[in-house]
Amino acid sequence: MRQKIINDPVFGFITIPNEFIYSLIKHPFFQRLNRIKQLGLSSIVYPGAQHTRFLHSIGAMFLMNEAIKQLKQKEQNITEEESNAALAAILMHDIGHGPFSHVLENTLVHGISHEEISIRLMQEINKELNGELDLAIEIFKDEYSKRFLHQLISGQLDVDRLDYLRRDSFFSGVTEGNIGSARIIKMLNVANDDLVIEEKGIYSIENFLIARRFMYWQVYYHKTSVAAECMLIKILQRAQELAQQGVELFCSPALRYFLYNNVTKEKFTTEQEALQMFVSLDDSDILSAIKSWSNSSDKVLSVLSQRFINRRLFKIEINSSSVLEKVKTDLIEKYSRYFDISSHEASYFFCEEQVSTRTYNTEDENILILFRNGETKDIASSSDILNVNVLKTSVEKHYLCYTRI
Repeated sequence: MRQKIINDPVFGFITIPNEFIYSLIKHPFFQRLNRIKQLGLSSIVYPGAQHTRFLHSIGAMFLMNEAIKQLKQKEQNITEEESNAALAAILMHDIGHGPFSHVLENTLVHGISHEEISIRLMQEINKELNGELDLAIEIFKDEYSKRFLHQLISGQLDVDRLDYLRRDSFFSGVTEGNIGSARIIKMLNVANDDLVIEEKGIYSIENFLIARRFMYWQVYYHKTSVAAECMLIKILQRAQELAQQGVELFCSPALRYFLYNNVTKEKFTTEQEALQMFVSLDDSDILSAIKSWSNSSDKVLSVLSQRFINRRLFKIEINSSSVLEKVKTDLIEKYSRYFDISSHEASYFFCEEQVSTRTYNTEDENILILFRNGETKDIASSSDILNVNVLKTSVEKHYLCYTRI
């Protein structure tokens, strides 16, 4: 094929490795990611964060290609078939994401994660390609003998994280999230079928862990982004409730399917229509509907939609523990009186969100440092300046989001 090049603002010119990978990029399932923002509603806080999941997936594929080259140079046996499969798997790792990141999983789709949807979509593409994605799916599901290939896709040091931290830092302007992804990839190696970092790369890993912590609390869990996401969830929940009551709502055919049907994991695995409607759904379906709903005859839906569109978001309070029931009761009484609505309807004007993250999660696997004598040690016992054990601790915050009146 003629050489295909993408000019990426983060990594520069990215060359598409071969015709097989290019055919996956051209597939409509993958092209849909052009219409889904990588950071969901974070652009409300950081206006530059307009990049897409398509661009992130291309960047992750580039880093996977670089990582495979490095491991081959270090005499790791990776065949061309395995290389293509790993590239395909990372390229499609986010293909199952719905509009606005995880909002869809909390509202319109029940009991199935975006990872499971990604596998379903990969299996559909695999049928079209007569089994060419068999190995990619094995690697993605961690069912292949060379486990380090799966760790490059989903692990403590996967290329997914190496791309999104660098990319999200670039587009949001939060410089604390910038990491030395090229340096980390240079230091990658394999020991006992585990992905490891050579001793010289320990300081890059320390920076990676700190950057990840900064990005979670400054970007991914920024209080205003959380408030906006809570508001969007309440809007979709109200729309779904009205739809189930038979109220006619403006929406695209794809969004209509999810509003007027109870879409469960079983539907995704047994009914082709659910999958077809899902791949037709993107950010524009949600936004165009909310613009229309701002004029709805339903007071709850119209008020929330108007305020969302005009950035009059929920006010937010951060607490260390759950909100007292009395606080919730007082809010319901206040909104009931102010909007002249029922207690049930008033409950849509606030929400409580529990947010927690652990910067270094050792429950699944560890970040291993490979020393010159062949010994491997966890980063927690190898770092001389970073108390990694503190980063293992789960940090939990309770956000109370409520409507201003």
